[in-house]
Amino acid sequence: MPFRVALDVRRIRDFGIGTYIRNLVRNLSRLDQENHYVLVATESAGDEFAGLGANFEVARFTARRYAPLNRLTFPLFLRQLGADVFHLPLNAVPFAMPRPYIVTIHDMSSLFYDSGKSRGRKMARMRRGLSRAERVIAVSSATRRDVEDVFKIPADRIRVIPNAPDPAFYEPVIPAIACIGPDREIRYPEEMKRILDRYRIDFPFLLYAGTIRPQKNIPRMVEAFSMVRAELERHPVYNGLRLIIIGDEISTSPSVRRAVIQSRVENSVRFLGFVPIDTLRVFYQSASVFVFPSLYEGFGLPPLEAMACGTPVVCSHFSSLPEVVGDAVVVVNPENVFDIARGMREALLDQGLRSQLVQRGLEQSRRFDWQRTAAQVQATYSDVARGRLRG
Repeated sequence: MPFRVALDVRRIRDFGIGTYIRNLVRNLSRLDQENHYVLVATESAGDEFAGLGANFEVARFTARRYAPLNRLTFPLFLRQLGADVFHLPLNAVPFAMPRPYIVTIHDMSSLFYDSGKSRGRKMARMRRGLSRAERVIAVSSATRRDVEDVFKIPADRIRVIPNAPDPAFYEPVIPAIACIGPDREIRYPEEMKRILDRYRIDFPFLLYAGTIRPQKNIPRMVEAFSMVRAELERHPVYNGLRLIIIGDEISTSPSVRRAVIQSRVENSVRFLGFVPIDTLRVFYQSASVFVFPSLYEGFGLPPLEAMACGTPVVCSHFSSLPEVVGDAVVVVNPENVFDIARGMREALLDQGLRSQLVQRGLEQSRRFDWQRTAAQVQATYSDVARGRLRG
C-alpha cells in the first residue's frame, strides 16, 4: 500500500543543507513513482521543483521563516497534510511536531561550540526532538556516535546515510594542475577564465569554502598561509599566491579579521561571500590547493566537492573527516599552524604528490552517490510508514 511523506524543504536555498534537500528530492523523484511526497516549501522556493514526478506536490507554508510563532503554526500546518511520515532534514524539531517523524542530523557543532547561556536550553530542545523521533538519520558514523553519546538515543533507531557532492561538481573536470603551461604560468580554459576575470583573479590561489565558525579553524589557516606565502615569494609559479575564502563575510568573525591583520596578509586574502554553484565549481577547479583544517565536522562536504573537481586537498583528520576523505588528502594537525603550513607547501610543490591527490580524490569522491543516499532514505521512510500502517 503506498504511503505519504511530508518533507520540509524550506531551506532548499541554504548553503550546505540546501545541497542535501535539493539532491535528495531530485533522486527520490527518479527512484520512487509509487509513494506520494508533499514538499513543504516557502514562497521563495521558485523553480527548484520543476520536472519532479506526478507523485510530488508542493505545499506552501508562507509564515516568516524565523518567526517565533512558527514553532506552533508549523506543526499545525503539517497536521493538515495527512502524511504517514514526516521528515525534518535538520535537527530543528518544533515542540508539537506530529509523529511519526524522521530527523536528519548533520552535526553537533551548535552544542560542542556554544558556551553561551542558551546551550542548556538548546541541549534540552535537541534531546526532546531526537528522543521522540521514530528514526534519526546521521550523515556519518562519527555523528552517529555523537548522537548516541550525548543524547543516549538507542542505536537501533539511528541510520547512517552519508551525504554526497552535488553532481554539478563532477563535470567538466578541468583541474588547475593541468593548467600550468611550459612557461610555468597558470593558464585557465576560456570558460573558466571568464568567471575568474569577473572577480579579477589572475593569480594562483589556495581556496577554502564553507562557513566561518570557530570549529572551522580559519585563523590558524590564515597564519599558515602567511608563512607559506613568505617562503614562496620568489617561486616562479606561486610568487603571487593568494588565499580565497568563499562563505561568510569577514565581518561575521572578529577573530578571522584579527588573524588577517596580525599576519599582515590583508592584500593577499579575499573574502567573496557565498557564490552560485556553477561559480563555486570554477573556483574549485581553478584552485592550486583546497585547504580544510577543520576541528570538527559532522560530514565535511567541501573536501569531497573539491576532489570531484580534480583539486588537491589539504585536510585535518578530526571527527568524521577520516571516513569521508580517506587517503586522498594531505593530512595535517589542525591545532598546529606549522603543520598546516607544511601540508600547504607539500601539496603545492610536490608535483608527483599533486598528481596522486587528484587521482585519489576523484576516486574517493565517487564513492558517495546521491542515488544510493536517496534509496537508503526512501527505505527508512518505508520502514517507518509501514510500521504505522500496520499499527
